[in-house]
Amino acid sequence: MTHQRFGRLLTAMVTPFTPELELDLPRAAALAERILGQGSDGLIICGTTGESPTVFYPQKMDLFRAVIDAVGSKSPIIANVGDNCTADSVKFAKEVATLGVDGIMAVVPYYNKPPQEGMYQHFRAIAEAVDLPVVLYNIPGRCVVNMDPDTVLRLAHDCENIVALKQANPDLSQAAAIIAGAPDGFEVFSGDDELTLPMMGLGGTGVISTIGNVASGRMRELVYAQADGDHTRALRTHLELMPMMKALFITANPIMVKKALELVGFPVGGVRLPLVEALDHQTAELEHVMRHTGLLPL
Repeated sequence: MTHQRFGRLLTAMVTPFTPELELDLPRAAALAERILGQGSDGLIICGTTGESPTVFYPQKMDLFRAVIDAVGSKSPIIANVGDNCTADSVKFAKEVATLGVDGIMAVVPYYNKPPQEGMYQHFRAIAEAVDLPVVLYNIPGRCVVNMDPDTVLRLAHDCENIVALKQANPDLSQAAAIIAGAPDGFEVFSGDDELTLPMMGLGGTGVISTIGNVASGRMRELVYAQADGDHTRALRTHLELMPMMKALFITANPIMVKKALELVGFPVGGVRLPLVEALDHQTAELEHVMRHTGLLPL
């Protein structure tokens, strides 16, 4: 794919909190600047990595405004608006559209296990409510249900402003089917750092990344080397980063990536319940991996 609407490396930014677990908006602005300065093309705000289930709508609006004010003129900002209630998602999407974001992301409805027709109608309702580009987010590991390639392609062909998919499904045959059948300009992003290289090999655009919070420069090297045809360099970088990609998911995301930011000297606060802080042995394992991948000094 030669055209990228948002770039190839989008970082799913964590949401900084104060010691009292309130939003830390100045820190959010600083983190956005830091991630972009290290090489990310754009940001996803308040997605899974941003603890969207425990950041409620008014707080999300405050967070979106803070990031837009800080970096909105420098890079694409995509706001996660999706929920498992279609009416709430549509209403919130309309509100967010007034802020000046560059696009919105919406996840497959979780817990209520919609059938494929329900997913189609859900996303179509959101897309028709706004004039913004819409990124679909398929993550069956969290939503229980998978959005099938036929449903993705139906949405991509029927709704002009549904322009991309974050595919966090490890079944690469599904990604291949979507890439092969998508209309011109529709982009597929890996939703899992570990799958970036193979998904790009199938024709995917890049990644919506967790590791980008702490290693945007290294992840950018991987993505753009692959895009430029330097597959040896891309594979080498992939293999170097693989232990870190795995370490960030030894417990529920974003517990470990927030700990990683603390270890590199950019603390962003803790996580809200029902998530809990990293255990001592998890922190020790993460620190060991970060030293051996060059993210901390030996």
